[in-house]
Amino acid sequence: MTDESVAKSTTSDAPKANESRSPGRLAWKRFKRDRTGVISAYVVIFFFVIAIAAPLIAKLYGKDPYTTYASQRPELLNPFAYPAGPNGGMSSEFWFGVEPQLGRDVFTFLLYGIRTSLGIAVAATLLTTVVGVVVGITAGYLGGRTDYLVGRIIDILLSFPSTLFFIAFMPVVYGVFVAADEDVPTSLRATCLILVLSAFGWASIARLLRGQVLGLREREFVEAAKVTGASPRRIVFKELLPNLWTPIIIQSTLMLPAYVTAEAGLAFLGVGIIDPTPDWGVMIQRGATFYTEDITFMLFPGLSMVIFVLAFNLLGDSVRDALDPKSKR
Repeated sequence: MTDESVAKSTTSDAPKANESRSPGRLAWKRFKRDRTGVISAYVVIFFFVIAIAAPLIAKLYGKDPYTTYASQRPELLNPFAYPAGPNGGMSSEFWFGVEPQLGRDVFTFLLYGIRTSLGIAVAATLLTTVVGVVVGITAGYLGGRTDYLVGRIIDILLSFPSTLFFIAFMPVVYGVFVAADEDVPTSLRATCLILVLSAFGWASIARLLRGQVLGLREREFVEAAKVTGASPRRIVFKELLPNLWTPIIIQSTLMLPAYVTAEAGLAFLGVGIIDPTPDWGVMIQRGATFYTEDITFMLFPGLSMVIFVLAFNLLGDSVRDALDPKSKR
């Protein structure tokens, strides 16, 4: 082979080598080699699929989460209002059994409960991430008084006992929009939950990004962009933001399962979503009242939430390790 052909071969292979070594491709290869992360991703995808397809699944199944089937068929419950059949009334007709006292179908109630909880958690995560990114990058890039003011606000928010604040403040929020003698619509409850969770959640990601930007804004490529007359908007979107995707993605993947448990906890305490709206926390709250006699109704939501949160946390760890191999311990 001549020197010229060797040079051409080397030149033609160079783009492929550079392409295969791009950060995104390297991260994807590292993630695919992580068996725990891949399995966790499949579990998480499964939960989101059944949450999105809950109405279709319920239609094919032939039941809904609101009908009290025991009122139509009293034989489903025994004289003590517990499922008459074994294992919570599980059968080919009611796959996960029926709810004690009311006789609702547990399977469809769980499907819609997952849909409600994940919908609120995803919306809160997206809003928190957007606010945290905007505030963190703004404070870090502008510096000075803006950075000082934002830093003090973040310190105050992080020092708040958020759970106690939710319990005390959520009724006040509802009272602003609805009279005391009126029922709070489920849509308003969900909206308030998303806003309040986001109001306390953005501080941690904003603090992280603020520190990242403080280091990046002194780098040579940012200084070069300023010298060439680039606008602050262009510097933020073209120079800073591309270098912040890794911490943003990592924080978001760790934030969502925390919001799932927080939303379920508020529902359990009666200040979030309430019965009869299906929700993970509502099911656990209902199940806690009669778990000594029939643990089946509490078992399904409890296990499913533990599996989802565990899988998503493991997925978040795998994503972090894939994007930043130095973070491995």
